[in-house]
Amino acid sequence: MAEQYSSFTRGGTGWLLQRITAAFLIVVLAFHFFQLHFVNHAADVTFAGTQARMENVGYFLTMVLFLIAGTFHGVNGVYNALVNQGLEGTQKKVVLAVLSLAGIALIAQGIWVAVAMAGWT
Repeated sequence: MAEQYSSFTRGGTGWLLQRITAAFLIVVLAFHFFQLHFVNHAADVTFAGTQARMENVGYFLTMVLFLIAGTFHGVNGVYNALVNQGLEGTQKKVVLAVLSLAGIALIAQGIWVAVAMAGWT
């Protein structure tokens, strides 16, 4: 019988945030899919149309929250998958630092682009 191991402490903060971001991502992805396939057909999506949608504060905040949740969910998932594979000690600390910096850079770049797309620069 294979041993089942998870670096997530059931009921812990990381475990809870992973589940909350997963649920949020499912809902926002459904909204995003609906917007781009039923409201605005994918073939009709243009840069100008995207800029117009980003000028709407509600849409802007939804997309920024989508970016933050997706980044956290992905970085946290990759980190915990590596820990589950046996990552420990100094390597674990280095990987956590690199993934954290990459996540922060991705969020900063994404927000910068979102602000530029909304024309608020």
